[in-house]
Amino acid sequence: MKKEIVLSSSLAIFMMLASLLHVFKPAMFDPFIPDSFPKLLVNYLAGIIEFLLGVGLFYTTIRSKVALGLVIVFIVFLPIHIQDVFRDEPIIGSKLVAYVRLPIQFVLIYWAWYICRLSIGKPAIAKS
Repeated sequence: MKKEIVLSSSLAIFMMLASLLHVFKPAMFDPFIPDSFPKLLVNYLAGIIEFLLGVGLFYTTIRSKVALGLVIVFIVFLPIHIQDVFRDEPIIGSKLVAYVRLPIQFVLIYWAWYICRLSIGKPAIAKS
């Protein structure tokens, strides 16, 4: 149980902090968003979704579903990270940063999946 709390709380805080970048530095993500989309709206929505999923990890009753939602989000964004590795000039940072970010995406996918697996079948209220 303690492992689940530490892992889910850590990922929750990470997601909530990452979501703030979409609000306070939206231009950073603009190159990832197709021009046909309203960039500011997409940034804010992505930030809100990341923040809500982060908060959701604190609730044992929905933790497995939230973690599964994060797995899906991380997989959806995986092609962006793969594409960035093959760009002559990556969107965020250098080639080295792009190479480092790609395996981190796989770590995030596994991390969320692991939390999901730990949380499945847990009672809503833990018995002492």
